[in-house]
Amino acid sequence: MTTNFIEANVLELQQAMDSGKLTAKKLTLTFLEQIAKYNQAGPKLNAVLEINPEALFIAELLDIERKTKGSRGPLHGIPILIKDNIDTGDKMHTTAGSVALADHYAKEDAFIVKQLREAGAIILGKTNLTEWANFLTIGMPNGYSSLGGQVLNPYGPGEFDVGGSSAGTGSAIAANFAPLGIGTETSGSILSPASSNSLVGIKPTVGLISRTGVIPISSSQDTTGPMTRTVTDAAILLGALTASDSNDSATQTNPNRVTDYTKYLHPEGLEGKRIGVPQNYLEGIPEEELSLVEQAIEDMKNLGAIIVRSVELPSQFSNMHVMIHEFKNGINAYLKDVDPTLPVYSLLDVIQYNQTHASVALKYGQKIFLEAESKSGRLTETEYLRARLEDLRLSQQDGIDKAIAEEQLDALLFVNNYGASIAAKAGYPSITVPAGYTEEGKPVGVTFTGLAFSEPLLIELGYAYEQATNHRKTPNLD
Repeated sequence: MTTNFIEANVLELQQAMDSGKLTAKKLTLTFLEQIAKYNQAGPKLNAVLEINPEALFIAELLDIERKTKGSRGPLHGIPILIKDNIDTGDKMHTTAGSVALADHYAKEDAFIVKQLREAGAIILGKTNLTEWANFLTIGMPNGYSSLGGQVLNPYGPGEFDVGGSSAGTGSAIAANFAPLGIGTETSGSILSPASSNSLVGIKPTVGLISRTGVIPISSSQDTTGPMTRTVTDAAILLGALTASDSNDSATQTNPNRVTDYTKYLHPEGLEGKRIGVPQNYLEGIPEEELSLVEQAIEDMKNLGAIIVRSVELPSQFSNMHVMIHEFKNGINAYLKDVDPTLPVYSLLDVIQYNQTHASVALKYGQKIFLEAESKSGRLTETEYLRARLEDLRLSQQDGIDKAIAEEQLDALLFVNNYGASIAAKAGYPSITVPAGYTEEGKPVGVTFTGLAFSEPLLIELGYAYEQATNHRKTPNLD
C-alpha cells in the first residue's frame, strides 16, 4: 500500500479508488502511518500540529458515497492538510501557532474549507507554521511557533531552512503526510516553503481565492494557495478553491472564472513564450544555486522559450509599512468574534497575554506586534496611504506591468522566493517548481510570475518545465 500509493498523484489515486484497488479509508490510514513514523518520531519533522479526529469516519462515508452515488470529482476521498491559520468549524483548533489561541475553536469553516469538503476532500489535519504567519517579530526562525515548536525540512532536518510561513504544509507534503496541502501567503509564505521543500506552490492573484475565515495580516496582499508535489495536483486543487465569495469583494474582480486548470497542462507550454529574467534579482544568490537556475534557463530554451535578459525591476518597496497598518485593522476584526471564553479579543490583548506568559510566548519577542499596535488600525495615516500607493506604483505600473509590456513578455522568472515581494505588493500570481538540488541536497526552485489572473499561463509554463526535467526526489526520512 504505502509503496504503491504514497507518492501517487491525485489522478492516479482516483483511478485506484474507482477500480477498487484502494479506498479513501485505506489511503487515510496510509498517511496517518506516515505521520506517526516521522512527525514526532524519527526525524521529528514537527509539521503537523493537529489531526482531525473525524478523518477516518469521513473517509468511510466517502467510500460509501463513491459506491452508491459515484465520485464527486478529483478530490473525492483525497486527504489534505491545511495551515493552522485557516478556520475549521469542527473538533480542530485554529491557532496561528500561538499559545494565546491554543483553545480557539472557529465557529465555522473558512470559505475554502467549505469548498474542499463539498468537493469530497478529507481534512486530515492542521499544519504548524511560523507563528502568526511570521508577523509576530523579527529574527524568529522559519517554521517556529510557541504552540507547535520548530518545523524541520525533510531534505535536511535541522540543516536546511524549511521556509516560512507555511512551513508545516511544506514539510508535510514533501514528507508524504498527505497528497495535497494548503498554505497562505502575504509575501513569500507559499513560495518560500514550497521551493525550500522541493514542491510546487501556487501563490494566486489576490482575489482568485476567498480569504474569508483566514487569520489575516494584510487585506491587500493575503491569499491562500496550493502546495503539492506536482503541477497537475496543484492545478486540480486550484480549480477546487477558485470561486466568488460574497463576503470577500476581491473575489468578485476575477474576469476569468476558470475552475478547471487541468486543461492548461501542456507539455509544450514553454514553446514560443518570452520569459524575462530580472538580473538585479539574481544578485546575492549562492553560486551553486545560481548554476541550477542557469541550467533551468537552458532547459527552457531547449523547450522553445525565448529568454530576455535585459529586464530590471524595482527592488525597494515600503518594506512592512502597509502590512503593519493593515494587520491591526484585520486582526482586531477577526478576534472580535472569537469565543468569549478565550483570553484575547484584540491585538492589544494578545500582546498583554504574551507579556504575561513571556517564558513560553516570547522566545523571540513581539516587535512587529508592538509596532502594529502603535498604529490607529483605521488606515487613515498618511504614512500608510503613501506607502500603499507607492507600493502599487513600483510593483505594478513601474514594475511588473512595465517590464512585461516593454519586452512583450509572457512571464518573469525568479529563483526560489526572491521575487515574492514585488508580486505580493502587486497582488499578482506566481508558481514555483523544483529545479534540482545543491551538492548537499538542498532543494532549489524556479518561480514564474505573471500579471493578474494569469494562472492558466503560469500553469502551462510550470507544467512544461516540470515534465521535461522531473527534478523532484522523495526525501530520505529513515
